[in-house]
Amino acid sequence: MLDFVAMLCILASLTACNAPDPEYKDEHKVSTTPLSLECGSEAAVLQLNVNADDSWQAYAADDCNAWVSSVEPSWSQTPSGTVTVKVSENLSKSPRSGNIVIKCGTTRHKVSLTQAAYIPEQGSISCPIEGYSLVWHDEFDGQSISSANWRFENWPWYYVNNELQYYVSGGKLGDQETAYIENGALCIKAQKANGSAKFNGSEDITGKVISARMNSKKSWKYCYMEASIWLPKGKGTWPAFWCMPDDQSKGWPKCGEIDIMEEVGVDPNQVSSSIHTQSYNHTKGTQKTAARNLNGAESGFHTYALEWTEDYIKTYVDGKHLFTFNNDKTGNEDTWPFNKAFYLTLNLAWGGSWGGYKGVDDSALPCVMKVDYVRVFQK
Repeated sequence: MLDFVAMLCILASLTACNAPDPEYKDEHKVSTTPLSLECGSEAAVLQLNVNADDSWQAYAADDCNAWVSSVEPSWSQTPSGTVTVKVSENLSKSPRSGNIVIKCGTTRHKVSLTQAAYIPEQGSISCPIEGYSLVWHDEFDGQSISSANWRFENWPWYYVNNELQYYVSGGKLGDQETAYIENGALCIKAQKANGSAKFNGSEDITGKVISARMNSKKSWKYCYMEASIWLPKGKGTWPAFWCMPDDQSKGWPKCGEIDIMEEVGVDPNQVSSSIHTQSYNHTKGTQKTAARNLNGAESGFHTYALEWTEDYIKTYVDGKHLFTFNNDKTGNEDTWPFNKAFYLTLNLAWGGSWGGYKGVDDSALPCVMKVDYVRVFQK
């Protein structure tokens, strides 16, 4: 029979084995409201009120940090505060969930985060041409631009076409936004930099023009693509809705380019469509293009569309045919490089070889290109 001292040793040993990991000991009190976060499939901005008894950190756990674009502030010295959680659009047909963590000392308080599955709005969003189904879209109904849908260029002026603007990463330079959501529309704004920040952290571009050039993160081969756009006014503006291929290894123009809509403010309301290839491009004066005067292009939204198949490229303005380029079926990449995936681009340039061919008028700044939606359909 075990003596009394031996029994005490065994009990002490068992107690030690069942003790909680000191790393996760709840040494601080943390509470949040609401107790959980939920949102629809669209990009969302959610808020969480935190009350703790000491300073704390906030972050997305590993189970959701791939689709939670930011948690701010990430650290707070004051015990109470509000955390803003930005969630990217869920394009999957399955819901997803994870946790936002508030860490105070060794205490980890978890708030569950659930996002609904994406359900294609086939009933309300249909293609004007039969046989196509919605595969991707951005209605710009959220509070911020979806990082899951878009990436931004970061280019200095004169980088292409002798354009005068700087394209800034993330659609923002200092306290100035060049791309943002307002009243259910994407706004791309060309404006003069005010000196609150430097381009790429070093170059002072105060007084120079900044703008945004946005590319879709997804790409498609053969599709019907449509956007509703309100064009800006002013001599020097050069807005565009167009496509470039993922594979640009052979350089421009051999890689191909599809311009669904372009307009320069010096020729107001004159919208055009073009294609560029090795054989047909504007440097040779051989580009294939068509233009039309569209009354009200700079005073309201109008639709611009691309129908692209293995046989032809067609564009439309407000549902009316504008331009056709047929595949010559010779297998010659110099005349038809349009047999691979292309991504779409939205941008507002300032000046340049076309936008500034009669000079620019700085009094037109700031100016805004508005986009109500972008939709892609495939067969």
